[in-house]
Amino acid sequence: MSLVDHCTPLPARAPDVDFTAIKTRQRSTWASGDFAVIGTTLQIVGETLCEAVDLRSGERTLDVACGNGNASLAAARRWARVTGVDYVPELLAKAEARARAEGLAVSFLEADAEALPFADASFDVVLSTFGAMFAPNHVQTAAELLRVCKSGGRIGLASWTPEGFIGEMLGVVGRHVAPPAGLLPPSAWGTREHVAALLGDAASSLAAARKEFSFRYESPAHFIEIFRMFYGPTHKAFAALDDDGRAALHADLEALLRKHARGGRGLVVPGEYLEIVAVRR
Repeated sequence: MSLVDHCTPLPARAPDVDFTAIKTRQRSTWASGDFAVIGTTLQIVGETLCEAVDLRSGERTLDVACGNGNASLAAARRWARVTGVDYVPELLAKAEARARAEGLAVSFLEADAEALPFADASFDVVLSTFGAMFAPNHVQTAAELLRVCKSGGRIGLASWTPEGFIGEMLGVVGRHVAPPAGLLPPSAWGTREHVAALLGDAASSLAAARKEFSFRYESPAHFIEIFRMFYGPTHKAFAALDDDGRAALHADLEALLRKHARGGRGLVVPGEYLEIVAVRR
């Protein structure tokens, strides 16, 4: 049976989407603030993903849209031969600094997830934690993940789900500052049906598991302050709004945090994500 036999068809997108312009805007967004402040807190997801794909020493491993290097570092700790790519130089500089500090051998390269500069079947394992999901052209991104992965290799992805906290947060931000028209939401990668449809028959198997990462901050106000200063999408959204708009966005984010927060000391908000492990046919 094909993986796509029971998959929801991919939604149509506008035929005139200017992906080049969108990616230019995205680079500026992710370079703003300092994502590494938040990115380093997500390190456990990279470690968990490397375990899920059963990463082995010596395997050629690519971390796509690596950001500040969480999955890259996790793979290097397992003695894999690791390359991390991202199209934001500022994030790569943070990743390189982390690798140097830990004495880990990782090669970092500026590259676009939709046009990876590698030959077909170059890697045994292809990873992405909350990275590839933000590339605007889902179909092209999936095609590149498949192209550079060897037959029998594994593709491991961690993506925020639409109904989880971050999926909802992106929706809240989008209601205040509209995203580019015609794009599929990044959180579509957080559904098994969408990923299975993207990979299609090029994957011989696909396993999906819903997992949680807990955001731990002092309070809702502290979370919003950190994300407003350092997380590109919210940093840019607050900057684009007037005083009334910023107050409204702050209020909506605070309400969302209180909706998802667990009780007890401090702020603990579970963020649901989908972990995918697919085998390249």
